[in-house]
Amino acid sequence: MKNSLLIYVFMALFCVSLTQAQTKIPLIIDADTANEVDDLFALVRAINAPEFNLLGITSAQFHTSPLATDSTVVESQRINEKIIELLKVKNIALPLGANKPLADKHKPMPSPASAFIIKKAHQATINNKLHVVILGSCTNVASAILTDPSIISKIKVHYLGFWHNPKTNSYNKKEFNSGNDVIAVNVLLNTPKLDLSVMTATTSQHLVFTKKTVDSKLKGKGGIANYLVNRWETYKRWWTKKDPKQKKWIMWDVAIIEALAHPEFTKSNTFLTPAENTQRHISIYTHIDTKKMEADFWQHFKTLLNK
Repeated sequence: MKNSLLIYVFMALFCVSLTQAQTKIPLIIDADTANEVDDLFALVRAINAPEFNLLGITSAQFHTSPLATDSTVVESQRINEKIIELLKVKNIALPLGANKPLADKHKPMPSPASAFIIKKAHQATINNKLHVVILGSCTNVASAILTDPSIISKIKVHYLGFWHNPKTNSYNKKEFNSGNDVIAVNVLLNTPKLDLSVMTATTSQHLVFTKKTVDSKLKGKGGIANYLVNRWETYKRWWTKKDPKQKKWIMWDVAIIEALAHPEFTKSNTFLTPAENTQRHISIYTHIDTKKMEADFWQHFKTLLNK
């Protein structure tokens, strides 16, 4: 009788654990981490998060930056590796992405990152898709699709990019992420059956963290906390002369991670793609609850510090 009870308890716990694992979103984050500050905060929000089964972080290029070296993808890769090291996490793959944008809409720019996306997509199903979040250029994801179009039905792509006016459904692709691989952006927009949602710069620009809050939460706490503070203080914004003391920072990338973790913090609608692209419907976020997103970020960070 006692053995039967133990077996029952074990099976019950196993089923709960299995259910929790199945409800987590299978996720790959493609990040141009070395380009900015908010990328690092976004990765920290996703790592060890109860909402995600984070399978890998792939590195992305950002060649149009005036601060760009001849190997921006390696810069991103190094920071990805450092974040994983500081958080002491395992079982998160870190494949290197392509260092150049697409040169032709029909030809991929293969890399370990695009191969990893393809591999994990084939382990997914149509009913339990692999989610891929793009925080920078679309090179790696577009390359995966061009290399193996059979993955299209098994992935859901979440892209942070371009400007968008919901009232007129007008698009402006002269935005940093989009500009780092315009051909790749158009590959995603032109792929008819690709499940695509977009967190535009128009919407994500409203999520702003202050240095005062960051210092109060992180400064002097060592490890990843000090690393984030140091990144904020040593990175020099080149795209604006406003706020020279960098007292505020737009957390563009955090917004898309929070939106995936908490759809209830957002509003979205379906829109037709730009007129120059294949005409189909995509999902675009039109509103985010910035207060809830920021509070949720700090709550998650608190759990990381307590580990």
